[in-house]
Amino acid sequence: MVFKSPVYNVIAVPIEKVVPNTYNPNTVAPPEMQLLYQSIKEDGYTMPVVCYYVRDKDIYVIVDGFHRYRVMMEYPDIREREGGMLPVSVVDKSLDNRMASTIRHNRARGTHDVDLMSNIVKELHELGRSDAWISKHLGMDKDEILRLKQITGLAALFRDVKFGQAWRPVEDESYQAQAAATCEEASDEEKEAASSGELPTA
Repeated sequence: MVFKSPVYNVIAVPIEKVVPNTYNPNTVAPPEMQLLYQSIKEDGYTMPVVCYYVRDKDIYVIVDGFHRYRVMMEYPDIREREGGMLPVSVVDKSLDNRMASTIRHNRARGTHDVDLMSNIVKELHELGRSDAWISKHLGMDKDEILRLKQITGLAALFRDVKFGQAWRPVEDESYQAQAAATCEEASDEEKEAASSGELPTA
């Protein structure tokens, strides 16, 4: 089957049927939001909003384009001009792959909320995705994933992390032998100080 990009099948969807997702970590500051409004006002919608269609509810859940959606929701002049219809391209993906798509769309152009990003890592782990999967599909390195896990504070997220063993306990017999050897090397003054509980002076 020949792959066809979703952008070739843009449809007009009533804004009432379009809903935000619950995991988008991308944030836009007010000045940039105003600029986006001006862009859509002057140039129209040049990019569709990417959505997943939930057939049983007849709604379109946003994967990418939340702020383009916001412009229509918050600016009556845009909504009226567009007849309340939002240009949408539909992708058919599972939840974990939709989350990955959202991150990939956002990382090149937006600013992520760290707490929301850490929650996404948590949700992906709960969906059974490994660190390797997250690294590949979200474009993160292992250190970034580890930092986001640390923010959540959930020990379960560290099941894939291999910790080093910088300190190892010494066996009793080995420790005793080492202590005895150290004691033999000590001077008479040090032995006397040790037995009396006082430290030798320089």
